[in-house]
Amino acid sequence: MATDNQSLRGFIEDLERALPAEVLRIKDPVNQNFEMTSTIMELDRLNKSPVVIFENVAGFDMPVVTNTAANRGLLARCLNTSVKELPSVFRERCQNYIPPEIVPRGAWDEIVLEGDDIDLTKLPIPLQFSVDAAPYITAGQVTARDPETGIDTTGFHRLMLKGKNRLGISLHSRRRMFEFHRRAEARGENLPAAIVLGVHPLHYMGSMVYAYPPNVRKFDIIGGLFGEPYRLARCGIADLEVPANAEIIIEGEILANVHEPEGPFGEFTGYASYRSTQNVFVVKRIRMQRKAYFHSITAGMARDHILISCITREGEILNALRRNIPNVKEVHVPHTTCGAFLAIVSIKKVSEGEAKMAMLSTLGTELYTKSVIVVDDDVNIFDMDDVMWAVATRSRAEKDIMMVPGVKSAIIDPTSDPKNFTITKWGIDATAPLDEKFAERLTISEEHRSRALEILSRAKVI
Repeated sequence: MATDNQSLRGFIEDLERALPAEVLRIKDPVNQNFEMTSTIMELDRLNKSPVVIFENVAGFDMPVVTNTAANRGLLARCLNTSVKELPSVFRERCQNYIPPEIVPRGAWDEIVLEGDDIDLTKLPIPLQFSVDAAPYITAGQVTARDPETGIDTTGFHRLMLKGKNRLGISLHSRRRMFEFHRRAEARGENLPAAIVLGVHPLHYMGSMVYAYPPNVRKFDIIGGLFGEPYRLARCGIADLEVPANAEIIIEGEILANVHEPEGPFGEFTGYASYRSTQNVFVVKRIRMQRKAYFHSITAGMARDHILISCITREGEILNALRRNIPNVKEVHVPHTTCGAFLAIVSIKKVSEGEAKMAMLSTLGTELYTKSVIVVDDDVNIFDMDDVMWAVATRSRAEKDIMMVPGVKSAIIDPTSDPKNFTITKWGIDATAPLDEKFAERLTISEEHRSRALEILSRAKVI
């Protein structure tokens, strides 16, 4: 039987057929502690981003899949587009909501563990950094339903191994899941939830969308990315619907009015994060495919952890900007600024003040983005040398730097206020003025550049 095109397995099998060099199977034994993380970090340093399958994790009989979302080219391929058009195509597709299809049974229903058979320590959960308080499930998509409206959501939340059936969970993004839990807690109820492991990268991408109407499900957005209904099946906790072709489902509850130490954890900021909402998830049941993959996301500043955040933020910001400033060309959120904290906006400026409009809209769109640089459309926003050249030669500090103090920010931003988690956001207008004759930029034509490359090739330099 053909593997489902919406599954992690389908994604891997398609790559192995079409682009075999993009899947790296490591057969040598690796330790659960640190070795998988350090391997991915070294690949990042070598600027290589294959999907990696660790087939032999010492002490476990389950392979670990990681680095599924570390390559812009592979993510663009999932959407049948180019790397350059990826943010724009993502932006368009994730607004084309397609309701899911409910199928009778999930692929994860082959093995069911309950009661004393539940033992999370038998899963090859990596310990990623020496600072981490424990091994962490990092690729867990937590699904739960709003106790008031019945609309569900799905998204990533770090999950700290605390025992055979107990996980620490932090809801520090303070978005929908945080609010669902708050509403359940106000009723004196635990929040039923399911942790989903092993999903297609398009699920990963769609789950990162934050700006959408309250009556829309994340699964509608993911369906839009696939271009067809996303296939779901009901699991055994509160009839929650989860991806039918996931590898593993962990069913349970986020407890009301229970808080326990969680963290530290090596976060995307490149720092150990001690900040947490310190919630607790208790496992009721585990379901999995017979030969399940354990999906893990390499934490810290690994591309696997950050790249999709870059792309989804680029799409979200571009979507917000084009509602009011149609001459915005592109948005880039660099991996090197943690995939969150800086956005660079390219604009074909037609009137003064547009750059500041773009700054304010960007800073208000995305919680984590605290700095914005706006440049003219002759600047390559994917080249930080070009961007910093524009900042150095086109911005005047006394009028082109804007600061907005006291803005709500991310709890895990190490520069946010430790008590109220606010921050001063800022922007730089690095566009040339329109109302005065400005210096002319030096350029080399494409014709002369092509000729130069030909000369260098004949000289065997390139």
